Amino acid sequence: MQKHSVSVEIGGRPLIIETGWLAKQAHGAVVVRQNESAVLVTVVGDTEPSRFDFLPLTVNYEDRNGAYGTIPGGFLKREGRANERETLISRLIDRPIRPQFPKHYRCETQVIATALSYDEASDTDVLAMCGAAAAIHISDLPMKEPIAGVRIARIDGEFVINPDQKALPGATLTLIVAGTADAVCMVEGGAKEASEVEMMEAMDLAHAEIKKIIGAIHELRELCGVPKREIAPPPEPDAEIVAKVEAQGEALLRTAMATPGKHERAAAIKAARNGLIAELTAGVEDPAEVARITSEVKDAWSAMTRRVMRQDVIDKGVRLDGRATDEIRPITSEVTVAPRAHGSAVFTRGETQVFATAALGIEMDAQRIDFAGAQERFRRFMLTYNFPPFCTGEARMLRGPKRREIGHGALAHRALSAVVPGQEEFPYVIRICADVLESNGSSSMATVCAGCLAMMDAGVPLKAPVAGIAMGLIKEGDSFAVLSDILGDEDHLGDMDFKVTGTRAGITAFQMDTKISGVPREVMLRALSQAREGRIHILDEMAKVMEAPREGLSKYAPRITTIKINTEKIRDLIGPGGRTIRGIQDQTGVKINVENDGTVMVAAADGEAGDKALALIREITQEAEIGKLYLGVVKKTVDFGAFVEIFPGTEGLVHISQLANERVERTTDVVHEGDEVLVRVIDIDRSGKIRLSRKEALEASGM
Repeated sequence: MQKHSVSVEIGGRPLIIETGWLAKQAHGAVVVRQNESAVLVTVVGDTEPSRFDFLPLTVNYEDRNGAYGTIPGGFLKREGRANERETLISRLIDRPIRPQFPKHYRCETQVIATALSYDEASDTDVLAMCGAAAAIHISDLPMKEPIAGVRIARIDGEFVINPDQKALPGATLTLIVAGTADAVCMVEGGAKEASEVEMMEAMDLAHAEIKKIIGAIHELRELCGVPKREIAPPPEPDAEIVAKVEAQGEALLRTAMATPGKHERAAAIKAARNGLIAELTAGVEDPAEVARITSEVKDAWSAMTRRVMRQDVIDKGVRLDGRATDEIRPITSEVTVAPRAHGSAVFTRGETQVFATAALGIEMDAQRIDFAGAQERFRRFMLTYNFPPFCTGEARMLRGPKRREIGHGALAHRALSAVVPGQEEFPYVIRICADVLESNGSSSMATVCAGCLAMMDAGVPLKAPVAGIAMGLIKEGDSFAVLSDILGDEDHLGDMDFKVTGTRAGITAFQMDTKISGVPREVMLRALSQAREGRIHILDEMAKVMEAPREGLSKYAPRITTIKINTEKIRDLIGPGGRTIRGIQDQTGVKINVENDGTVMVAAADGEAGDKALALIREITQEAEIGKLYLGVVKKTVDFGAFVEIFPGTEGLVHISQLANERVERTTDVVHEGDEVLVRVIDIDRSGKIRLSRKEALEASGM
């Protein structure tokens, strides 16, 4: 197979897509390069449809430690299950390419992206996304049109495409944008209170670069693409049954849809559908025919449900639960619901409810981050999102977090990170634990609201309160409606899921996914404007419970005191094998964290324990001060004087001439080993040697 390559300039640097030399047995395989980063992306698809009634597409992104010159930790010394970064990148790739497959396509399809080389100057996530689209496009798998993605950041007031990772901590806005040649179809990112205008400007600039990459992908297909496989058209519904369902079922459906309550509505709709099935299968004796009619009715019923719901929104502006398109469900909030937690809150919006706690810890509680692309080695603010089955009235096995939970947690974390104070202002490590107690749409946005209230309840000095809202889109032809605070059914039957979080001043996190090829610019503008109105309303509701963070911390939160010691004293504080520092912790019940720069943080449950620990630390790490008096112990006598320990681990010399006012013939005429003597520090030389005087100490004390 001949090697082919195309190149396009993105962000001022060439982005190269190659094929024909690696993984040639895959149905499609490309290597995408920029700077010294390289990702191999492969796609394989079965030729026979699966038993599922959806597209069984799986996407896996995998980092390799060797790609950035490290060796995995642990006993096995090999890469294990997907970490947070790999899971989030897998989701980033999946979300924009899934809508590009035909809706009736059911063949098992797998995309695998493997990092071959990692260079901080070009992160591999967007390269993998472009590679997935390219691999599918040159293969025989069906794809309506290719997509591409770029990262865009605002750094020092300028927008930069695919920026160096080292520059991102200083960025005021960072987005990953994916789209087709016609429109944007996926957005993920965050900002430091950016305006809606800035967001649109960033997406417009990103889309211009996306179109260039798509042009290169088309060029690669022209060079080496294989013919697309033939796909059987979707089965035609039974027109007679469809007509009967429409004629006899619409009134039943509308009555059932008017039922208030998520589960009650679903039960009423199901009962109406089953009643219609029973009516249409009455008198049919052949079980195969009964099964066929049942299947046809279910399909026709689903299509009618989609049409009726969407039609009512477009034509009447009325939604499933009777709300207007821009109306927010009733909101209630409560704080300090868990007395022993450092901070806690319950946020309820309609039938969605989240309970969150905020826990404060010290530096040793920070999460260590050791995967590629990490902008921080230790994460001082953490957020965990849990979605137990009972929140949707289901019973299933409790296992580890799913990709969805990790993705929702990352979104909520990004939303709140923009307002969390820095270490200098607030030296605590913070962890939010959010549990979804009820879910009917927007649980990730409710997590943002509950997490914000929990931190305010804990006394964390946030820069400003943050709220989040989930938006939806119904688009029929040239008509469209933007929905605020969507329900689960509206998410399922709509064309877009659009989440925005922020303060009153601006946006802090942003996520968008579409089920259609793309979203026109005017629709995005409308959605952003309507989302801002909804966000301000939610912030107003939250302010009724808590307008600002509490002045003090919970009585159960640790009290952190920070002191600075000489770096040369760190070994004295830690002691042999950590014996000294462990002894202080065991004796006082505090937690002590020591940094390499000499910063010592003491976290205590009460002030008395903290004061005791600080006194012990200062005693061990104190340094001699010129002119200060000390009551020391003679450790050794020599002909020319005596060595006196003025405090543990620190000795100085009292020269024989400084022992007394009168002339001293022998040191032992004045002092002996073990004697307590009052001395004054008269000099400390550059090497740290201390000169002491008993004579001056006696004069100073009036003896």
